[in-house]
Amino acid sequence: MGCAPNASHSPVFLLLGLSRTRLPHSLLFFLFLTIYLTTILGNLTLVLLISWDSRLHSPMYYLLRILSVIDMGLSTVTLPQLLAHLISDNPAIPASRCVAQFFFFYAFGVTDTLVISVMALDRYVAICDPLHYHLVMNRQLCARLLVLSWMVSIVHTMLHVGLLLPLRWAGDSGGNVNLPHFFCDHRPLLRTSCSDTHSNMLIIFLEGGFLMLGPCALIVLSYVRIGATILHLPSAAGRQRAVSTCSSHLTMVGFLYGTIIWVYFQPPSQNSQDQDMVASVMYTAITPLANPFVYSLRNKDVKVALYRLLIRGRVGP
Repeated sequence: MGCAPNASHSPVFLLLGLSRTRLPHSLLFFLFLTIYLTTILGNLTLVLLISWDSRLHSPMYYLLRILSVIDMGLSTVTLPQLLAHLISDNPAIPASRCVAQFFFFYAFGVTDTLVISVMALDRYVAICDPLHYHLVMNRQLCARLLVLSWMVSIVHTMLHVGLLLPLRWAGDSGGNVNLPHFFCDHRPLLRTSCSDTHSNMLIIFLEGGFLMLGPCALIVLSYVRIGATILHLPSAAGRQRAVSTCSSHLTMVGFLYGTIIWVYFQPPSQNSQDQDMVASVMYTAITPLANPFVYSLRNKDVKVALYRLLIRGRVGP
C-alpha cells in the first residue's frame, strides 16, 4: 500500500476499537472506571502496606512494591484516556499524544516483564540457596537490577519510537486516521500506516523476540531448578510451603506473558483485530488489577499484615 501525496506524519487518530461493540458506552465507562479505581486502590494499598510493615521489608516484597507502582503507571497510561473517550464520544488523539502514550505504555510494559523475571530469580535463590538468600538478594542488587530493567526498557522503547516517527498515514478529508484499537498500540499503528512497515515488523519479531526470550528463559530455568529442589525436600510441609511462595508469581507470569505473546508474536493472519484487542484489555487492565489480589489473597504474610492494619490499626514490629 502506497502513501498518497497528502499523507501525513502527524495526523489525528480516531481510536475506534470499542465503537463496534454492542454494549452501551455508559456501561463500558462504568466497567473500566471500576477496573481503574480498583487497580489504583489495590496496588496503592499493597505499596503502602509493604512500606509501612517492617515484616515485609525483604527483597521479594521490595520487588513486589516496584511491580505495583509499574502496574499503576501502566493502567494510567491507557485507561483514563479510554474513559474520556467513552464519556465524550470523541475518540480523537493527536499524533504527538499518541506517540507519548506509545512511549510510556512500552516503557512501563517492558519494565513490567523484566521485573517479573527478576522476581523469578529472587524465588530461585530463596528456595534453592536459602542460607545465602539475604546475602545474595540484598537491597543493592535489587536496586541495580531494577535500574538495568528501566534502562533496557527505555532503550527498547526509543528504538521503536524512532522507527515509528518516519511512517506516514493517509487520513480522510479532515486529516483523521481510523485506528481500530482503544489506545496507540504498536501493531494497530503499523496496520493502518500507508508506509512500508516490513522493517518495523521484522524488528518486532527479532529485537522484541530477543527481549522476551531472555526473561522467559530466566523464568523457565529458574522454575526448572526450583521444581527439582522442591521434589528433593524431605517433608510434605516443606514442599507445600515452597510451592505456595511461588504460586502467586507463576499466576502473574501466566497472565502477563500469555497475553503479550498472543498480541505481539503471532503472525497477523492467525488472530483478528478483535482478538488482539481482547488480549490487550487483559494486559493493560486485568493483569494490573489482578496483581494486588493475587499477592494478597495467596500470600500469608500480606494477609497477616493487612489484618493487623485493618483490625488492630497498626503495622511495624
